[in-house]
Amino acid sequence: MRHGNIAISWRRQGRLGSVLVLAAGLMVTGCARLPYTTKTVHEDERVVVTVQHEVEARSYTHPAQLTATDLASVLRGFSIREQQRLPLRWFAEEVPPKPLFREDEIQALAPYLAEALQYVGPAERAHFEVRGPGNNPRYSRNVVGGWVAVRDPYLYLNVDYFHNQIPIRKSDNYDYNYPLTPPKPGEYILYFEPGRFWLTDDKSVRGVEFRQFLKSAQSSGMAPR
Repeated sequence: MRHGNIAISWRRQGRLGSVLVLAAGLMVTGCARLPYTTKTVHEDERVVVTVQHEVEARSYTHPAQLTATDLASVLRGFSIREQQRLPLRWFAEEVPPKPLFREDEIQALAPYLAEALQYVGPAERAHFEVRGPGNNPRYSRNVVGGWVAVRDPYLYLNVDYFHNQIPIRKSDNYDYNYPLTPPKPGEYILYFEPGRFWLTDDKSVRGVEFRQFLKSAQSSGMAPR
């Protein structure tokens, strides 16, 4: 009986060891799949723009030559609505989407975003944060954040934060061992106007057909909204 118990114990330990190895592998894999920053293009109290390396293979057509004026025109076209679950989605759909950026945010961001797109490579993207004072300016910022990438003929924009409160400090004032982490990226629905330039690519990802849009905007003399 003793030998039988020893055998059962070894089998249990073996299964436990396999579970721990699998869990550790999943944790490592999950961490490894996060994009990481390779270069800071600009950082001040108002705007942060960095270059991020994608972990999965990409085929962006970078570097991309877009002027600050071009990017400002494209950014003005975006609007946003928070993704809601049913039944709240029914009510949310009755509310018009909000402009993604205010004009002052566009003017602050566009020059540095244009600069970043000149640095990025085929597997990189331009990440941005536009910051303002939070509900409690000593402890938080109001942040619109996300990233931009280009794969001709499309410009892609993804939003992580839309006027979210992001902590300034790395730790709590009352407990320095307690880290203050930013909230999880939100889930949003993006729109673009004119809608005829908001298309789905061969990978079923939405993007702006930006060159055609810019030609149209120039020919029609579109003004900032």
